[in-house]
Amino acid sequence: MIPFSPPRIDDKVIDAVSEVLRSGWITTGPKTKLFEKQITNYVDSKCTIAVNSWTMGMHVFLHWWGIGEGDEVIIPAYTYCATANTIIHAGAKPVMVDCDPSGFNLSIPAVREAITERTKAIVAVDIAGFPCSYNEINDLVKEEQIKAKFHAATDVQKKLGRIIVISDAAHSFGAQMNGKRTGSLTDVSIFSFHAVKNLTTAEGGAISFNLPDDFDHESIYRQFSAKILHGQSKDALAKTVNGNWRYDVEEPGFKCNMTDIQAAIGLVELERYQENLDRRKQIFEMYDRFFSNEYWADCPIHTTTDKTTSYHLYQLRIKGIDEEQRDLIIQKITEKGVSVNVHFIPLPLLTAYRNRGFKMENYPEAYAKFKNEVSLPVYYNLTNEEVQIVCQAVKEAVEHVLGRQNY
Repeated sequence: MIPFSPPRIDDKVIDAVSEVLRSGWITTGPKTKLFEKQITNYVDSKCTIAVNSWTMGMHVFLHWWGIGEGDEVIIPAYTYCATANTIIHAGAKPVMVDCDPSGFNLSIPAVREAITERTKAIVAVDIAGFPCSYNEINDLVKEEQIKAKFHAATDVQKKLGRIIVISDAAHSFGAQMNGKRTGSLTDVSIFSFHAVKNLTTAEGGAISFNLPDDFDHESIYRQFSAKILHGQSKDALAKTVNGNWRYDVEEPGFKCNMTDIQAAIGLVELERYQENLDRRKQIFEMYDRFFSNEYWADCPIHTTTDKTTSYHLYQLRIKGIDEEQRDLIIQKITEKGVSVNVHFIPLPLLTAYRNRGFKMENYPEAYAKFKNEVSLPVYYNLTNEEVQIVCQAVKEAVEHVLGRQNY
């Protein structure tokens, strides 16, 4: 069976983790701090804090920014549930918008229409690793008529003086727009290093800050280092200094720090990340070459004049099919020994959000893209021969379901 997205675990990773285990320092320590610095350098942000998941990174950030009851946060309807769940847990209301007709990312005109006097944040999700139109979003929130709608409720909100833009960059580590990497494209970017991501730490994530220069990013880093460790003023590493055991708890914080075990994996992954991206790009290009010859295939946009994806997901769409046919095609592909997936079930189709009054018919672009989407395997160790097996399995499954006479 060709798997969908296995992590790249080899001797280099195993040796790095073994080194940490033998060191006796397995929680947050020197590896985590180094990983944070290297991420900051790689994405060219102002500071980075490593956490144990994208989800907890978002939880902590929303708490710090003061998002709460009565607030609205604009998100795409086409995203994973974590984007919305964190907003619900903050006590705020997720306001969903449809996809742009050109792709899977959110529609900027729809975002404009969704802004109200309660809007505190916009979460732009880089679906499949392709960056959102951040120049347009950044310009939108700085328009005087949009700023006039904004009502700050906390000191940090007053300092910014406008809606904050958060990049849900769970898929897009290493993606670029206008020569800049995700992590430096807008105010704040939150990454995921889950097992299926391009860069993994098994579980993990990071928040990269790129707020205006009048924000003290060194202070922000210190604040978040405490917030992710119960609000404690010193972590275990700081307390190892002779006589430095005494600490304070500055606020009731969270517990979501990254460990050195996780960071050790991440450091290996980061060191060879370009190699990973290059291979993923090759796989995308092989899929493009094969499926561009099939009139029923709608290949994903992954490179434009100003944007380059991180090559996280190859979201193939099959023209002219409905949801039931797509599911049958997936079944037939799986029977041929190939694992595929769907990214994602739009939020209004999920019970948790359908019960909150969200209706799929209000997001026609999102549904149109979901009903015929199949995500194909993309990972470093996928061989050229296996790529051809995937292509043939997809072609035969489509022809089986739709009938060879249509071709």
